[in-house]
Amino acid sequence: MDIYSKQSKWKLYLAIAAVGILIASLIYTNGVASRLAKAERERAELWAKALIELSKMPSDADCIGIDPSCIDANTDFIFSIVESNKTIPVILTDARKNIQDFVNLDEKRATQDTSYLRKQLNKMAAQHEPIPFDNGFDQLFLYYKNSKLLTLLIYFPYFQIGLIMVFLFVGYLAISAAQRAEQNQVWVGLAKETAHQLGTPITAIVAWIENLKVITEDEVALEMLDEFQNDVNRLELIAERFSKIGAVPELKEANIMESLERNMAYMSKRAPRKVRFDYPKVANSEILLVKINQNLFDWVFENLLKNALDAMEGKGKISATAFQDDDFVYIDIEDTGKGIPASKFNSVFKPGFSTKKRGWGLGLSLTKRIIKNYHNGKVFVKQSEVGEGTTFRIQLPKP
Repeated sequence: MDIYSKQSKWKLYLAIAAVGILIASLIYTNGVASRLAKAERERAELWAKALIELSKMPSDADCIGIDPSCIDANTDFIFSIVESNKTIPVILTDARKNIQDFVNLDEKRATQDTSYLRKQLNKMAAQHEPIPFDNGFDQLFLYYKNSKLLTLLIYFPYFQIGLIMVFLFVGYLAISAAQRAEQNQVWVGLAKETAHQLGTPITAIVAWIENLKVITEDEVALEMLDEFQNDVNRLELIAERFSKIGAVPELKEANIMESLERNMAYMSKRAPRKVRFDYPKVANSEILLVKINQNLFDWVFENLLKNALDAMEGKGKISATAFQDDDFVYIDIEDTGKGIPASKFNSVFKPGFSTKKRGWGLGLSLTKRIIKNYHNGKVFVKQSEVGEGTTFRIQLPKP
């Protein structure tokens, strides 16, 4: 009944799909950026050719007293090409990289900061190979860099990725919070309904036991009725536990060692004979005070011990240790069972996770809820090795 393995696969598939979409977006945007970069270089080359043609044309002074046709009819067209560059920053240099002219750069900074144009030239040289051309007198080089539009297009995919990641993160938090709230409502409703349904038959059984004690004097029968009474008392305790789910339990200061010893002793009498229990006795242990709800905390120990018994399959050893530091009290429950793979350390506390074919996977989930939600503590797999055993640790704040 491991529904979380299926969820993990779906998460993997969704992650792969998301990565595929991002890669496709990057490829498409980079393709558009490459075509735009090629177009900008062609425009820069055309601008350089227009400069060459413009430098070859006679000036107005040269045409004084001469036929006006000496001025090329295409002059206006060439001027329009030179003037059309409003977006691509360019710097014109000679063969020694002495700056001759520039376009589409900050003229104010260029006059105030003598190093500004040199820095821009270095950036241009790093971005693109310069365009060489000869104006008939000198060897010149045209340096240019990407326009603002091309720069925005190049960085757009990364901005898009960041935006998508933020959206997914916020969506994940919102969905997780909604799922937790829904799960809590289901847990509370199921627990209270279970307690309500148990109440009627328990009351009836108690009445039948009392009637049977009145009409019989057989010692064996009376002894059996006493055991029935113990089981009914147990059912009443279980019903009480379920009824407290969802309510704020009353916490009282108690020695956790007493609860640990009581539950270990109870389970040892009901465990297979080949299972050994090793736990500290209250008389020989230090007092470890914590604030707990006794009924709920006994449930925690029962779940952990039952989980250990199931893992050992009829033989092995269960041991418990407890200690404290300045801030917390720690309880370790160790078994020599089949162990838990490292990949499942977190999954074992999720509702529905079970390694048993007929298991519901609720014991450890309830344990975590009781420790975390009602006692402000932690419970986790401290260590585990497949085939060697598992150690669960409970961490509780000191009062």
